[in-house]
Amino acid sequence: MKINKYPKKEIWSELVKRPVLKREQLTELIADIFDEVEKNGDQALIAFNKKFDQATVENIQVSEEGIESSENLISEELKLAIQKAKENITKFHASQIPEIKKIETIQGVICWRENRAIEKVGIYIPGGTAPLFSTVLMLAIPAQLAGCKEIILCTPPDKNGNINPAILYTAKLCGIAKIFKTGGAQAIAAMTFGTKSIPNVYKIFGPGNQYVVAAKEFAQNYNVAIDMPAGPSEVLVIADEQAIPKYCAADLLSQAEHGSDSQVIFLSTNEKIFNQTIEETEKQLKELPRNEFAKEALKNSHFILLNSLDEALEFSNLYAPEHLILALDDYEKYIPKIQNAGSVFLGNYSCESAGDYASGTNHTLPTNGFAKNYSGVSLDSFVKKITFQNLSKEGLQNLGKTIEIMAEAEGLLAHKNAVSIRLK
Repeated sequence: MKINKYPKKEIWSELVKRPVLKREQLTELIADIFDEVEKNGDQALIAFNKKFDQATVENIQVSEEGIESSENLISEELKLAIQKAKENITKFHASQIPEIKKIETIQGVICWRENRAIEKVGIYIPGGTAPLFSTVLMLAIPAQLAGCKEIILCTPPDKNGNINPAILYTAKLCGIAKIFKTGGAQAIAAMTFGTKSIPNVYKIFGPGNQYVVAAKEFAQNYNVAIDMPAGPSEVLVIADEQAIPKYCAADLLSQAEHGSDSQVIFLSTNEKIFNQTIEETEKQLKELPRNEFAKEALKNSHFILLNSLDEALEFSNLYAPEHLILALDDYEKYIPKIQNAGSVFLGNYSCESAGDYASGTNHTLPTNGFAKNYSGVSLDSFVKKITFQNLSKEGLQNLGKTIEIMAEAEGLLAHKNAVSIRLK
């Protein structure tokens, strides 16, 4: 870990840099994978399963029996936990369904906006070192609430050609019946073009490694939308004198264990808390089963001592973290100062893991500084918003002159005539 005490603002731009992914020849590799999937469809996916996941798979689609039997392969305790998380996530996202408000902008002119679901969406669920069944909840629930007609799910198989039963059970619970055994860039290509088994979609959602992220970006060349350019996980913690070092350390490590390319940042204004958190992080690291990932992530992570909380918030807004934790006594005071963050956790008991699993908010969030211009996934991510307007005869008479003058000033006389011909 890199330790900085009272760094000058001139070097902040260096401190907020993310670990640089090795992307040499990545675009060329992604283009080749897309080309292969476009030409050979399911056969290409079967070959890529063998090449990248060492998995022999005959049928890309998970059978109905395979989905049904998943219920018997996980514990009752886990099933109940998934159901509780589903309730909370559903409650929070259902609150985002808007009322239709019709606005009379001028007498006789009524304008309003309505949501329409994106009809076909694809969900990508990582299944490598950590099978993220929680992400199924985060993406399938708002997709169902939005009313998406077709929701498909792609996830990589294990070496036996199977999908983790917790992913299958969660998908079934969320009403997803079309599940496919394919991962990596090839899964994104399959959802982009469609194959004999896999339908093409209009928008692709879900996190993944650098190949998946690059493939999602590449898919946009084929008129497919994506949720956001999300990469490796990250958290920034701001702590004052009342923060609890062992809690701060646990939150930092919860993100560091995602992968060696994750990054964590710890900011404090109190030297005692600062030093104790470093000690706690080193102590807890030794006890983690995935400490090899966390150890690598910590090499690119920063522990920074600053002069004031205002300075810490300024640094945080520059960094624009995926997750921001305010381990502060008077956190309410600092909420208005937060400009750039994916999701914020307030106080000593709001652990980041709550948002990852079951509090109700969505854990699919912008990383790599994209919190400056992207939001996390919400109900809005699964809909288009269409505007409507209705002008009565009186409405056009009230607004017509304004339109005519503006159209003529722009030299667009056919626009003017579309009004004039009605006013006559």
